[in-house]
Amino acid sequence: MKATIFFILLTAVTRSRGQYHYQGLMNYLENRMLAMEERIALWQEQNNRYSSDLKEFRQQAADLLGKLGKEHDKLRSDMEGAGARVDRVEREMDYIETKNPPKPCVKAADKMVEQDVVVKDGKKEEFFELSVCLNIVSSLKAMKILKRLGSPKGVWTKDARSAKVYVFNGTSDNTLYEFNSVRELSASSGVSKGKQITVPTAWNGTGHAVYDGFLYYVSESSELQVIKYDLKNGLVADSAVLPMDDRSPVYQLNPETLVDLVADEDGLWALYPAGDTINLAKMDIDSLDIEQMWDTACPRNNAEAAFIVCGTVYVVYNTKPPSRSRVQCVFDVNDMVSSGEAPLIYFPRRYGAHSSLKYNPEERQLYAWDDGYQILYKLVLKKKLWAIMPPPEE
Repeated sequence: MKATIFFILLTAVTRSRGQYHYQGLMNYLENRMLAMEERIALWQEQNNRYSSDLKEFRQQAADLLGKLGKEHDKLRSDMEGAGARVDRVEREMDYIETKNPPKPCVKAADKMVEQDVVVKDGKKEEFFELSVCLNIVSSLKAMKILKRLGSPKGVWTKDARSAKVYVFNGTSDNTLYEFNSVRELSASSGVSKGKQITVPTAWNGTGHAVYDGFLYYVSESSELQVIKYDLKNGLVADSAVLPMDDRSPVYQLNPETLVDLVADEDGLWALYPAGDTINLAKMDIDSLDIEQMWDTACPRNNAEAAFIVCGTVYVVYNTKPPSRSRVQCVFDVNDMVSSGEAPLIYFPRRYGAHSSLKYNPEERQLYAWDDGYQILYKLVLKKKLWAIMPPPEE
Protein backbone atom coordinates (compact mmCIF):
# COMPACT_ATOMS: atom_id res chain seq x y z
CA MET A 1 0.00 0.00 0.00
CA LYS A 2 2.73 2.41 0.99
CA ALA A 3 4.66 1.53 -2.16
CA THR A 4 1.67 2.29 -4.32
CA ILE A 5 1.16 5.72 -2.75
CA PHE A 6 4.89 6.55 -3.20
CA PHE A 7 4.77 5.63 -6.91
CA ILE A 8 1.71 7.84 -7.47
CA LEU A 9 3.39 10.81 -5.75
CA LEU A 10 6.61 10.32 -7.80
CA THR A 11 4.67 10.26 -11.06
CA ALA A 12 2.82 13.47 -10.18
CA VAL A 13 6.05 15.29 -9.32
CA THR A 14 7.71 14.17 -12.60
CA ARG A 15 4.76 15.36 -14.67
CA SER A 16 4.76 18.69 -12.81
CA ARG A 17 8.46 19.22 -13.55
CA GLY A 18 7.99 18.28 -17.24
CA GLN A 19 5.21 20.81 -17.64
CA TYR A 20 7.41 23.47 -16.01
CA HIS A 21 10.34 22.83 -18.43
CA TYR A 22 7.97 22.85 -21.45
CA GLN A 23 6.49 26.18 -20.42
CA GLY A 24 10.02 27.68 -20.01
CA LEU A 25 11.01 26.52 -23.49
CA MET A 26 7.90 28.07 -24.99
CA ASN A 27 8.55 31.34 -23.20
CA TYR A 28 12.16 31.37 -24.50
CA LEU A 29 11.08 30.71 -28.10
CA GLU A 30 8.41 33.38 -27.88
CA ASN A 31 10.96 35.94 -26.65
CA ARG A 32 13.37 35.04 -29.49
CA MET A 33 10.60 35.40 -32.08
CA LEU A 34 9.69 38.83 -30.69
CA ALA A 35 13.37 39.89 -30.89
CA MET A 36 13.59 38.67 -34.51
CA GLU A 37 10.41 40.52 -35.43
CA GLU A 38 11.84 43.72 -33.94
CA ARG A 39 15.04 43.30 -35.93
CA ILE A 40 13.12 42.61 -39.15
CA ALA A 41 11.01 45.70 -38.57
CA LEU A 42 14.19 47.75 -37.98
CA TRP A 43 15.78 46.33 -41.15
CA GLN A 44 12.68 47.17 -43.19
CA GLU A 45 12.71 50.69 -41.81
CA GLN A 46 16.41 51.13 -42.66
CA ASN A 47 15.89 49.59 -46.11
CA ASN A 48 13.03 51.99 -46.82
CA ARG A 49 15.19 54.90 -45.72
CA TYR A 50 18.15 53.74 -47.86
CA SER A 51 15.84 53.23 -50.86
CA SER A 52 14.48 56.73 -50.40
CA ASP A 53 18.01 58.16 -50.13
CA LEU A 54 19.14 56.21 -53.22
CA LYS A 55 16.15 57.42 -55.22
CA GLU A 56 16.89 60.99 -54.16
CA PHE A 57 20.59 60.55 -55.09
CA ARG A 58 19.66 59.16 -58.50
CA GLN A 59 17.40 62.11 -59.12
CA GLN A 60 20.13 64.55 -58.09
CA ALA A 61 22.70 62.74 -60.29
CA ALA A 62 20.30 62.78 -63.25
CA ASP A 63 19.69 66.50 -62.77
CA LEU A 64 23.43 67.14 -62.49
CA LEU A 65 24.19 65.08 -65.61
CA GLY A 66 21.51 66.97 -67.48
CA LYS A 67 23.04 70.28 -66.45
CA LEU A 68 26.53 69.06 -67.39
CA GLY A 69 25.25 67.93 -70.78
CA LYS A 70 23.71 71.34 -71.42
CA GLU A 71 26.93 73.09 -70.30
CA HIS A 72 29.00 70.74 -72.48
CA ASP A 73 26.83 71.53 -75.50
CA LYS A 74 27.13 75.24 -74.74
CA LEU A 75 30.91 74.96 -74.33
CA ARG A 76 31.22 73.04 -77.60
CA SER A 77 29.12 75.66 -79.35
CA ASP A 78 31.29 78.41 -77.87
CA MET A 79 34.47 76.58 -78.95
CA GLU A 80 33.14 76.15 -82.49
CA GLY A 81 32.25 79.83 -82.57
CA ALA A 82 35.71 80.75 -81.27
CA GLY A 83 37.33 78.50 -83.89
CA ALA A 84 35.30 80.16 -86.63
CA ARG A 85 36.33 83.60 -85.35
CA VAL A 86 39.99 82.55 -85.20
CA ASP A 87 39.83 81.24 -88.77
CA ARG A 88 38.19 84.50 -89.88
CA VAL A 89 40.90 86.54 -88.12
CA GLU A 90 43.59 84.41 -89.81
CA ARG A 91 42.02 85.00 -93.22
CA GLU A 92 41.84 88.73 -92.52
CA MET A 93 45.50 88.74 -91.41
CA ASP A 94 46.48 86.83 -94.54
CA TYR A 95 44.59 89.39 -96.61
CA ILE A 96 46.31 92.30 -94.83
CA GLU A 97 49.73 90.67 -95.26
CA THR A 98 48.96 90.07 -98.93
CA LYS A 99 48.13 93.77 -99.38
CA ASN A 100 51.30 94.81 -97.53
CA PRO A 101 54.03 92.39 -98.64
CA PRO A 102 57.55 92.70 -97.20
CA LYS A 103 60.35 94.02 -99.36
CA PRO A 104 62.31 91.22 -100.98
CA CYS A 105 65.89 90.77 -99.89
CA VAL A 106 67.07 89.03 -103.06
CA LYS A 107 66.69 89.48 -106.78
CA ALA A 108 64.45 86.59 -107.65
CA ALA A 109 61.13 86.00 -109.35
CA ASP A 110 58.59 85.13 -106.70
CA LYS A 111 55.60 83.00 -107.68
CA MET A 112 53.54 80.75 -105.50
CA VAL A 113 53.37 77.61 -107.60
CA GLU A 114 55.69 77.90 -110.54
CA GLN A 115 59.05 79.62 -110.87
CA ASP A 116 61.21 78.87 -113.87
CA VAL A 117 64.77 79.65 -112.81
CA VAL A 118 67.28 80.28 -115.59
CA VAL A 119 70.80 80.83 -114.25
CA LYS A 120 73.70 81.83 -116.38
CA ASP A 121 77.23 80.90 -115.42
CA GLY A 122 78.31 84.51 -115.01
CA LYS A 123 75.47 85.24 -112.55
CA LYS A 124 75.31 81.92 -110.79
CA GLU A 125 76.43 83.20 -107.41
CA GLU A 126 74.27 86.32 -107.32
CA PHE A 127 71.81 84.85 -104.82
CA PHE A 128 74.04 82.57 -102.78
CA GLU A 129 77.01 84.82 -102.13
CA LEU A 130 75.31 86.59 -99.23
CA SER A 131 77.94 86.50 -96.51
CA VAL A 132 75.45 87.30 -93.77
CA CYS A 133 71.72 86.80 -94.28
CA LEU A 134 69.77 89.20 -92.06
CA ASN A 135 66.24 87.89 -92.41
CA ILE A 136 63.94 86.21 -89.92
CA VAL A 137 60.56 84.59 -90.50
CA SER A 138 57.72 86.74 -89.18
CA SER A 139 54.63 84.85 -90.36
CA LEU A 140 53.03 82.60 -92.95
CA LYS A 141 51.62 84.50 -95.90
CA ALA A 142 49.68 81.77 -97.67
CA MET A 143 49.20 78.02 -98.00
CA LYS A 144 48.55 76.01 -101.14
CA ILE A 145 47.67 72.31 -101.22
CA LEU A 146 49.19 71.11 -104.48
CA LYS A 147 47.93 67.52 -104.59
CA ARG A 148 48.03 64.18 -102.81
CA LEU A 149 50.21 61.32 -103.92
CA GLY A 150 52.30 58.61 -102.33
CA SER A 151 52.70 57.45 -98.76
CA PRO A 152 51.63 59.26 -95.59
CA LYS A 153 55.28 60.18 -95.05
CA GLY A 154 57.78 61.44 -97.57
CA VAL A 155 59.67 64.45 -98.95
CA TRP A 156 59.21 66.76 -101.87
CA THR A 157 61.68 69.56 -102.47
CA LYS A 158 63.03 71.85 -105.15
CA ASP A 159 66.59 72.75 -106.00
CA ALA A 160 66.88 76.52 -105.49
CA ARG A 161 69.24 76.73 -108.48
CA SER A 162 66.90 75.09 -110.96
CA ALA A 163 63.22 74.52 -111.59
CA LYS A 164 63.40 70.75 -110.98
CA VAL A 165 61.33 69.14 -108.23
CA TYR A 166 62.20 65.87 -106.48
CA VAL A 167 59.81 63.48 -104.77
CA PHE A 168 60.90 60.89 -102.17
CA ASN A 169 57.98 58.56 -101.48
CA GLY A 170 58.17 56.86 -98.08
CA THR A 171 60.88 56.76 -95.42
CA SER A 172 63.11 53.99 -96.78
CA ASP A 173 63.70 53.46 -100.50
CA ASN A 174 66.39 53.94 -103.14
CA THR A 175 64.22 55.39 -105.95
CA LEU A 176 63.22 59.04 -106.19
CA TYR A 177 61.34 60.89 -108.93
CA GLU A 178 62.40 64.03 -110.78
CA PHE A 179 59.94 66.49 -112.36
CA ASN A 180 60.93 69.40 -114.55
CA SER A 181 58.75 71.85 -112.62
CA VAL A 182 56.12 72.18 -109.92
CA ARG A 183 53.53 72.57 -112.64
CA GLU A 184 54.53 69.25 -114.21
CA LEU A 185 54.20 67.52 -110.84
CA SER A 186 50.83 69.13 -110.24
CA ALA A 187 49.54 67.93 -113.62
CA SER A 188 50.84 64.37 -113.23
CA SER A 189 48.61 61.52 -112.11
CA GLY A 190 51.29 60.00 -109.89
CA VAL A 191 54.99 59.76 -109.18
CA SER A 192 55.47 57.27 -112.01
CA LYS A 193 55.15 60.15 -114.50
CA GLY A 194 58.44 61.58 -113.26
CA LYS A 195 61.95 60.52 -114.17
CA GLN A 196 63.09 57.66 -111.95
CA ILE A 197 66.47 58.07 -110.26
CA THR A 198 67.91 55.11 -108.38
CA VAL A 199 70.60 55.79 -105.78
CA PRO A 200 73.10 53.13 -104.65
CA THR A 201 71.72 52.73 -101.12
CA ALA A 202 68.32 53.28 -99.54
CA TRP A 203 67.75 56.50 -97.64
CA ASN A 204 66.73 56.81 -94.01
CA GLY A 205 63.74 58.86 -92.88
CA THR A 206 62.81 62.20 -94.44
CA GLY A 207 65.94 64.26 -93.85
CA HIS A 208 67.11 64.70 -97.46
CA ALA A 209 68.30 67.89 -99.15
CA VAL A 210 68.85 68.88 -102.79
CA TYR A 211 71.40 71.65 -103.31
CA ASP A 212 73.00 72.84 -106.55
CA GLY A 213 72.38 69.63 -108.49
CA PHE A 214 73.44 67.27 -105.71
CA LEU A 215 71.32 65.07 -103.46
CA TYR A 216 72.40 64.78 -99.82
CA TYR A 217 70.83 61.95 -97.85
CA VAL A 218 71.52 59.70 -94.86
CA SER A 219 72.04 56.10 -95.90
CA GLU A 220 69.93 53.32 -94.39
CA SER A 221 72.90 51.52 -92.84
CA SER A 222 74.42 50.70 -89.48
CA GLU A 223 76.44 53.93 -89.63
CA LEU A 224 75.12 57.48 -89.96
CA GLN A 225 76.61 57.93 -93.42
CA VAL A 226 75.85 61.04 -95.48
CA ILE A 227 75.85 60.39 -99.23
CA LYS A 228 76.47 63.17 -101.77
CA TYR A 229 74.93 62.06 -105.06
CA ASP A 230 75.38 63.86 -108.38
CA LEU A 231 71.88 63.96 -109.89
CA LYS A 232 73.14 64.93 -113.33
CA ASN A 233 75.83 62.29 -113.75
CA GLY A 234 74.22 59.60 -111.61
CA LEU A 235 77.33 59.03 -109.50
CA VAL A 236 78.24 59.18 -105.82
CA ALA A 237 80.38 62.30 -105.51
CA ASP A 238 81.39 61.84 -101.87
CA SER A 239 80.34 60.33 -98.54
CA ALA A 240 81.12 60.84 -94.88
CA VAL A 241 80.24 59.18 -91.59
CA LEU A 242 78.75 61.54 -89.04
CA PRO A 243 80.54 61.34 -85.66
CA MET A 244 77.32 60.79 -83.72
CA ASP A 245 76.60 57.87 -81.41
CA ASP A 246 72.97 58.64 -80.60
CA ARG A 247 70.63 56.55 -82.78
CA SER A 248 67.50 58.24 -81.45
CA PRO A 249 65.26 60.14 -83.88
CA VAL A 250 65.94 63.85 -84.15
CA TYR A 251 62.17 64.51 -83.95
CA GLN A 252 60.06 62.44 -81.56
CA LEU A 253 56.96 62.56 -83.76
CA ASN A 254 58.94 61.34 -86.81
CA PRO A 255 60.82 58.34 -85.41
CA GLU A 256 62.14 57.26 -88.84
CA THR A 257 64.39 60.32 -89.24
CA LEU A 258 67.70 60.12 -87.38
CA VAL A 259 69.36 63.14 -89.04
CA ASP A 260 67.73 66.00 -90.94
CA LEU A 261 69.87 67.56 -93.68
CA VAL A 262 68.87 71.14 -94.52
CA ALA A 263 69.97 73.62 -97.19
CA ASP A 264 69.48 77.38 -96.92
CA GLU A 265 71.17 80.61 -98.06
CA ASP A 266 74.37 79.70 -96.20
CA GLY A 267 74.79 76.11 -97.40
CA LEU A 268 74.30 72.69 -95.84
CA TRP A 269 73.30 71.95 -92.24
CA ALA A 270 72.56 68.83 -90.22
CA LEU A 271 70.08 68.59 -87.36
CA TYR A 272 70.70 65.59 -85.10
CA PRO A 273 69.73 64.34 -81.61
CA ALA A 274 71.84 64.91 -78.50
CA GLY A 275 70.08 63.55 -75.44
CA ASP A 276 66.73 65.26 -75.05
CA THR A 277 67.59 68.21 -77.30
CA ILE A 278 68.34 68.93 -80.96
CA ASN A 279 71.87 69.86 -82.04
CA LEU A 280 72.97 71.68 -85.19
CA ALA A 281 76.06 71.18 -87.35
CA LYS A 282 77.33 73.27 -90.26
CA MET A 283 78.71 71.06 -93.02
CA ASP A 284 81.10 71.86 -95.83
CA ILE A 285 79.14 71.58 -99.04
CA ASP A 286 82.05 70.00 -100.93
CA SER A 287 83.92 67.78 -98.46
CA LEU A 288 81.00 67.08 -96.06
CA ASP A 289 83.28 67.98 -93.15
CA ILE A 290 81.63 69.40 -90.05
CA GLU A 291 82.75 73.00 -89.62
CA GLN A 292 80.96 73.92 -86.40
CA MET A 293 78.39 72.52 -83.97
CA TRP A 294 75.79 74.11 -81.70
CA ASP A 295 73.41 72.97 -78.97
CA THR A 296 70.09 74.61 -79.87
CA ALA A 297 68.48 73.65 -76.51
CA CYS A 298 65.29 72.90 -78.50
CA PRO A 299 63.64 69.76 -77.05
CA ARG A 300 63.09 66.71 -79.22
CA ASN A 301 59.90 65.84 -77.36
CA ASN A 302 56.79 66.53 -79.51
CA ALA A 303 58.98 67.92 -82.34
CA GLU A 304 57.81 66.89 -85.82
CA ALA A 305 60.13 68.79 -88.19
CA ALA A 306 62.35 71.87 -88.57
CA PHE A 307 63.65 74.26 -91.21
CA ILE A 308 66.45 76.82 -91.41
CA VAL A 309 66.31 80.34 -92.83
CA CYS A 310 69.41 82.57 -92.82
CA GLY A 311 71.14 80.46 -90.18
CA THR A 312 68.13 80.48 -87.86
CA VAL A 313 66.57 77.15 -86.87
CA TYR A 314 62.79 76.95 -86.53
CA VAL A 315 61.61 73.77 -84.79
CA VAL A 316 57.98 72.83 -85.39
CA TYR A 317 56.02 71.02 -82.67
CA ASN A 318 52.75 69.15 -82.56
CA THR A 319 50.88 66.70 -80.34
CA LYS A 320 49.89 63.06 -80.56
CA PRO A 321 47.24 62.67 -81.89
CA PRO A 322 48.11 65.51 -84.29
CA SER A 323 46.56 68.93 -83.79
CA ARG A 324 47.85 72.30 -85.03
CA SER A 325 51.58 72.59 -85.77
CA ARG A 326 53.48 75.57 -84.40
CA VAL A 327 57.01 76.99 -84.30
CA GLN A 328 57.85 76.86 -80.63
CA CYS A 329 61.65 76.98 -80.52
CA VAL A 330 63.99 79.29 -82.47
CA PHE A 331 67.79 79.24 -82.46
CA ASP A 332 70.07 81.65 -84.34
CA VAL A 333 73.72 80.69 -84.89
CA ASN A 334 74.78 84.36 -84.97
CA ASP A 335 72.87 85.32 -81.79
CA MET A 336 71.06 88.00 -83.76
CA VAL A 337 67.55 86.95 -82.71
CA SER A 338 66.41 88.03 -79.26
CA SER A 339 63.93 85.95 -77.27
CA GLY A 340 61.28 88.65 -77.66
CA GLU A 341 61.78 88.74 -81.42
CA ALA A 342 61.39 84.99 -81.94
CA PRO A 343 58.09 84.44 -83.76
CA LEU A 344 55.30 82.19 -82.51
CA ILE A 345 54.00 80.84 -85.81
CA TYR A 346 50.97 78.58 -86.11
CA PHE A 347 50.38 76.54 -89.24
CA PRO A 348 46.83 76.27 -90.62
CA ARG A 349 44.83 73.25 -89.51
CA ARG A 350 45.55 70.35 -91.86
CA TYR A 351 45.33 66.56 -92.06
CA GLY A 352 47.98 65.20 -89.71
CA ALA A 353 51.56 66.06 -88.86
CA HIS A 354 54.41 67.21 -91.11
CA SER A 355 56.81 64.45 -92.02
CA SER A 356 59.12 67.01 -93.69
CA LEU A 357 59.52 70.76 -94.19
CA LYS A 358 62.02 71.85 -96.86
CA TYR A 359 62.84 75.54 -97.31
CA ASN A 360 63.57 77.04 -100.72
CA PRO A 361 65.62 80.22 -100.15
CA GLU A 362 64.97 81.70 -103.58
CA GLU A 363 61.19 81.37 -103.44
CA ARG A 364 60.98 81.84 -99.68
CA GLN A 365 58.62 78.87 -99.52
CA LEU A 366 58.34 75.69 -97.46
CA TYR A 367 57.75 72.44 -99.31
CA ALA A 368 55.76 70.34 -96.83
CA TRP A 369 54.61 66.71 -96.84
CA ASP A 370 51.56 66.10 -94.65
CA ASP A 371 49.82 62.71 -94.62
CA GLY A 372 50.49 62.24 -98.33
CA TYR A 373 49.54 65.82 -99.26
CA GLN A 374 52.10 68.09 -100.93
CA ILE A 375 51.71 71.60 -99.49
CA LEU A 376 53.39 74.95 -100.13
CA TYR A 377 53.73 77.53 -97.37
CA LYS A 378 54.66 81.08 -98.33
CA LEU A 379 56.87 82.76 -95.70
CA VAL A 380 56.97 86.43 -94.78
CA LEU A 381 60.46 87.59 -93.82
CA LYS A 382 61.65 90.68 -91.99
CA LYS A 383 65.02 92.05 -90.93
CA LYS A 384 66.51 90.74 -87.74
CA LEU A 385 66.45 93.24 -84.90
CA TRP A 386 70.24 93.54 -84.65
CA ALA A 387 70.43 94.14 -88.40
CA ILE A 388 68.41 97.32 -87.86
CA MET A 389 69.84 98.29 -84.48
CA PRO A 390 73.24 96.75 -83.62
CA PRO A 391 73.58 95.40 -80.06
CA PRO A 392 75.32 97.67 -77.52
CA GLU A 393 79.00 97.13 -76.96
CA GLU A 394 79.91 95.34 -73.77
